[in-house]
Amino acid sequence: MSAPVLLLDGASMWFRSFFGVPSSITAPDGRPVNAVRGFIDSVATLITRERPGRLVVCLDLDWRPQFRVDLIPSYKAHRVAVETSNLEFDSGEPDLEEVPDELTPQVDMIMELLDAFGIATAGAAGYEADDVLGTLAAAERHDPVVVVSGDRDLLQLVDDDPPPVRVLYLGRGLSNATMFGPAEVAEKYGVPVHRAGPAYAELALLRGDPSDGLPGVPGVGEKSAATMLAQYGSLAEILAAAHDPKSKLAKAFRAKLLAATDYIEAAGPVVRVAHDAPVRFSTDDDRLPLTAADPARVAELASAYGVGSSIGRLQKALDGLPG
Repeated sequence: MSAPVLLLDGASMWFRSFFGVPSSITAPDGRPVNAVRGFIDSVATLITRERPGRLVVCLDLDWRPQFRVDLIPSYKAHRVAVETSNLEFDSGEPDLEEVPDELTPQVDMIMELLDAFGIATAGAAGYEADDVLGTLAAAERHDPVVVVSGDRDLLQLVDDDPPPVRVLYLGRGLSNATMFGPAEVAEKYGVPVHRAGPAYAELALLRGDPSDGLPGVPGVGEKSAATMLAQYGSLAEILAAAHDPKSKLAKAFRAKLLAATDYIEAAGPVVRVAHDAPVRFSTDDDRLPLTAADPARVAELASAYGVGSSIGRLQKALDGLPG
């Protein structure tokens, strides 16, 4: 089997690094660099573990896309720091997400280091990183795909059809990360294995997700959603049963589903990641460079930020790959 392509959820990883690495880690000038060090060390660990031939750090160019807010206004509303649509003069800019003050400048540092190393980043205007990950995974035709994220929403991408797509879920940290394919998603969440990815998205739609401001169908939890999906196979068949008075669907769930028809219809495009986002790359291709594209710049940044040891670990990981 060919070397995999690693698709990294950039924001998920540097948020986890920020909160997982002590804030006492600072640059020579006193600036916090805990997220920088944690992120670079995580990339090095992933390269050593997965031995990819290609790697892309996927970006949130719009963490709360308007097309999702238009459908479900509560979508991520609780994370908004400044809601531009509520200002006297609408700037047309995306709402600003609450981000720790000490993290924002570190994201810029990470981006500088990735650029100097020549590691590809990718984003799509008006779309979340989830959509970039979904688009690149769906478009891949040659190499196995490993999506790396702490976001359960991306379990909808798992697929056994060649090339296979797996999700390395970082919910308990990189050292305890779990690799999910269709079999693992089906086992953990009780959804049909033959369409585990799409079924997980339907489970999330029915169950809801407070972390994303997704209300779900009132009175339908994860267990009951999984039971219905196991029985009927898909959300479309569940809804068909709800509309069929002769079906064996329990009356209580029939009533709840019919009462939530508008929500269910609106939530589909909110829950499902896009597979057709207009992705743009920072580099000409996504091949993982074995040496830094600009060694002098990398050395300069490593010294300025005090992350020389992390850069050394990254280079050691790259040295372990076939040339």
